[in-house]
Amino acid sequence: MTKSIILQRVSATIQFILGFLIGISLIVGVSGGLVFAYYKKMSVTPSKPNFSTAPAPSESASAKTEDSSTIEPLESSNILEEEPAVVDEIEPEPEPEPEPEPEPEEVELPPNAYYAKVTWPQGLSLRSEPDSNAGRIGGIGFEETIMILKDSADGKWQRVKIPWSGQEGWVKAGNVERTSY
Repeated sequence: MTKSIILQRVSATIQFILGFLIGISLIVGVSGGLVFAYYKKMSVTPSKPNFSTAPAPSESASAKTEDSSTIEPLESSNILEEEPAVVDEIEPEPEPEPEPEPEPEEVELPPNAYYAKVTWPQGLSLRSEPDSNAGRIGGIGFEETIMILKDSADGKWQRVKIPWSGQEGWVKAGNVERTSY
């Protein structure tokens, strides 16, 4: 092979590689420019809309003659001709006072029973048996006062009675604080 043929092939290969790289950079550049323009346009907060005020009743008749495409309501209302209501004479309704929570009735405590307040922020689940898998029969809210009747043999559960409903069940021990009431 002659030197000129080798130089032609090398030159053609270099031209192909340069053309390929220029083409890829043009595609990437144009795509990047479009993405940049899109994000720049989307990041600008729009200007506050300026709504024109509705024409006054005296203007609507002249506007109708000037522009035949204006749509008028089927029935005209005489709201402007009615007497305005006097707002000062109307007194606001007094807000009802919140009813105080009913205090639990004094119930005679069985021996070794005491009152306690729920300290668990989510409240407690009242269970039918002293077991986490036992059926849930109710719930007790945070800071509610309940009656502790007895502890389970292992000390992990407490038998309780809800004073306002008389319902009895089991709660997880350690989530209440003894009170004097």
